[in-house]
Amino acid sequence: MDESKSDLKTDDTPVAGERGRFFDEAWEIVRVLLISLAIVVPIRYFIVQPFVVRGASMEPNFTDSEYLVVDEISYQFREPMRGEVVIFRYPQDMRQFFIKRIVGLPGEKISIAKGHVSIVNETYPEGFTLAEAYLDASILTRPDIEMTLGEDEYFVLGDNRGGSSDSRFWGPLARTFIVGKAVFSAWPLDRFGLLEDYSVAY
Repeated sequence: MDESKSDLKTDDTPVAGERGRFFDEAWEIVRVLLISLAIVVPIRYFIVQPFVVRGASMEPNFTDSEYLVVDEISYQFREPMRGEVVIFRYPQDMRQFFIKRIVGLPGEKISIAKGHVSIVNETYPEGFTLAEAYLDASILTRPDIEMTLGEDEYFVLGDNRGGSSDSRFWGPLARTFIVGKAVFSAWPLDRFGLLEDYSVAY
């Protein structure tokens, strides 16, 4: 009887030990996953998020199906700048997201005439013609219009001036609709990398 009891103890001990190690390892995996989610989820939903370009409104600088990374945090600390490419909710259908370039800033008067964009603001009360290095020199902007922006309103245009639905047609973009700015191209691979910075502080 003593030997039988001894055998039972010998058989039970390693089984309990293996179960303990299994649960320890399982908990370690769960813990790592929880920590990873705690790091990744806020980054994904509050700092950066992916955006897929749909359509040709930003060609040739951005192409259909191009996969971009959007910086959502910078505009929490500063205002959008002229020349930056922004992702925003389409004012006429909040379910849609658009990508355009900021051309006019709050309080400015925007004029489009003879194919070029002119801007009047406090710094340039006589106005200046916008130099758009991101466009081919042969591209003209039409139709001729004038628009004065209110507080927290922006004038946005697609780089493909002949094929873009933008502020020329549906008006100014309210600041509250802006989600963030495009900062990185992740796909296709031949476009992989940081996006060229055309922002200007005037």
